[in-house]
Formats: sequence, structure tokens, C-alpha cells
Amino acid sequence: MTWRKLDGTEILIPIRQEVERTILKEKANGSRLKVCIGTDSQVKMNIVEFATAIVFIREKSGGFMYFNNFLTKNQFSLKERMLHEVSKSIEIAYELCPLLDAHQIEMEVHADINTDPQFKSNDSLKEAMGYIIGMGYTFKAKPEAFASSYCANKVVQ
Repeated sequence: MTWRKLDGTEILIPIRQEVERTILKEKANGSRLKVCIGTDSQVKMNIVEFATAIVFIREKSGGFMYFNNFLTKNQFSLKERMLHEVSKSIEIAYELCPLLDAHQIEMEVHADINTDPQFKSNDSLKEAMGYIIGMGYTFKAKPEAFASSYCANKVVQ
């Protein structure tokens, strides 16, 4: 899985190492961080492209992100695809959680699921919320889920 910076620069070390390097650098610069993780997807013909974003928010000083993209030919119902997005975000959250806990950095997992029942994605809201909260993470859905709805969405082609 290849992770990149927003400018397209590839991260050549494992993402956990890069996140730790980033945390140490940001702390040395006096930044207080929060991390938000989210995944979005887009269907194109017979292919589904997913993008996961790890978003670093500097308190009162902007932010930046790392992301990866991956493709699959698997066909999903909308509900399955929404839960697959959540699963990908949880996978990364699970990998980074011990590191973030060690540095006392707050983490949220964002789901690109609408809280308005008029939208079809809302059908998977309860399952996604239960999955994320059940894993012990802070849950955010649209419109507060910027890591998935805006950041990951920006890099899904």
C-alpha cells in the first residue's frame, strides 16, 4: 500500500514510522495535534476506487494529510461500500492507535455517511457508528466527517 503526501510525494517508509516521525517533528515545533482518519470511494464502470486519508490538524495552525488509493473490481451494494470504507479507516486507526495514545493525540474516525435519512448512504449509519464506536474510536459522520467527505474525496480519482 503506497502512501503519499498531498503534493504526490511517495512515503517510502511504513506509514506508522512516517506518522511517528511526523508527530515528533510537530511536537518539537510546539504543535498540538489531532488526527482524523477517513475513507471515500467512487464507482467507475466496473471498478471501485477507494482513498483513505490520515489528516493531521494542528491546533490553531492548519493541517496536512497523507493518503493512499486502491482499486478493486469487486461489486458492492451502496451499504456494503460504505461499510468497506469504514473498515479501511478502522484498519488504519487500529495500526496507529497505540502510537497516538502514547503521544496523547486525539483521534477521530470519519465516515462518509449522511446523517439525513433522505440520503441512501444513511441506511448504513447505525452499522458504521456501531462498528467505529465498538472499536473504541470517536465517530463522526457528515457534515462533520471532513477526513472522508472532503480530504479522501479530493484524492479519489
